[in-house]
Amino acid sequence: MASDFEQLEVLSNFVIQLKKRKIEEPTDIQRKVIPRLNEDKNVFFTSATGTGKTFAYLLPLLGKMLPPNPAHEIHGVKFLIIAPTLELCTQIKGELDFLLDGTELKSAILIGSVNIERQIENLKKTKPDIIVGNPNRLLVLAKKKLLKIDNLQFIVFDEADRLVSDEMIDDTRDLCKIIMRNAEKNNRKIITTACSATMNKKNNEKLLETIAVKQAEFIESQDHEILREKIEHWAIFSEKRRRDQTLRSLLSALKGKKKRIKTLVFTSRGDEASLILSRLQYHHIAAAGLFGKAGKKPLSGSDRKAALDSFRNGSIETLVSTDLAARGLDIQGITHVIALDVPGDGEAYIHRCGRTARAGKRGVMITIGDETQMRLLSAMEKKLKIRVQPKELHYGKICVPESE
Repeated sequence: MASDFEQLEVLSNFVIQLKKRKIEEPTDIQRKVIPRLNEDKNVFFTSATGTGKTFAYLLPLLGKMLPPNPAHEIHGVKFLIIAPTLELCTQIKGELDFLLDGTELKSAILIGSVNIERQIENLKKTKPDIIVGNPNRLLVLAKKKLLKIDNLQFIVFDEADRLVSDEMIDDTRDLCKIIMRNAEKNNRKIITTACSATMNKKNNEKLLETIAVKQAEFIESQDHEILREKIEHWAIFSEKRRRDQTLRSLLSALKGKKKRIKTLVFTSRGDEASLILSRLQYHHIAAAGLFGKAGKKPLSGSDRKAALDSFRNGSIETLVSTDLAARGLDIQGITHVIALDVPGDGEAYIHRCGRTARAGKRGVMITIGDETQMRLLSAMEKKLKIRVQPKELHYGKICVPESE
């Protein structure tokens, strides 16, 4: 009897790979997106974090590049995946390598934090079929005509709303102009896909305009209830001058006796993230950082990779990050997300929450803040239609305030 993935016409070798991770049932968004991409449709889709968006586009598009499909005979870069951060690009590259194990397809990663000469040498040596990269580095290499995109068949914009944000839209637009100009010159249609947990009508229209695609089908998943049904939302009051101490006390209370936790700590600014990390480490808490610019000593790409690897493998239990650095990351087993401020919009709050409660598990989102932050959180609670539970720390335990 054919599996559910096989009924979606996913190639059998991919189905076998998925079973190694005990993935046997497609998610709602995968059931909706895979058939449309199999039909060569342009698709923009949105789904809650942790619902399998990456496999939703990789499974059908990679399948089109393997025999007996015509795209298999085309040489050069056939598939381009654009993502906003080093961490997300690295994660996507890992999923590519996992699915492509045993095939002849080759992939490469092009990101701004790596020596460009080394990347150019790697391009010449490996001759990849698939490239994952961020807009700026891809644009630089495309302008130098070192990134050959004449035979491009498929393009994906992952975390698409971020790619058309104010700080990234110029690079994204300029890169797309080069891509589309090449496509017109070669009379070639490029199947275009875009996804994010927080895509909406406004950034959909902005994306269409930026990438010069006339039409795309918009698909929305029914999985958004994860935010309300799988995640508990807590609020812990703390004056700003005591916030770091409250964070340390909370981490201790969450861990309890010999209990393993995996906690992601968010703050909006890189300099604050750096300061928080140094204070945790000063108090002998095993923590690492995932952020870019942080004063005079920004974390390098290798530092960020080492921090992420340590967090993934469990050698550290606490990772301090900014919103941009952790955007779109799929890190298994995060039990708690702790926010040291309330972000300015609901989308950022949703992305923070989405680092926990992945793959059907439950999670906890905790906000630590003063009166101003609590007012902002109350407004967020109404906007997102979630229930935030007040909590307090009492003699090393997490309790409900007596007034509750």
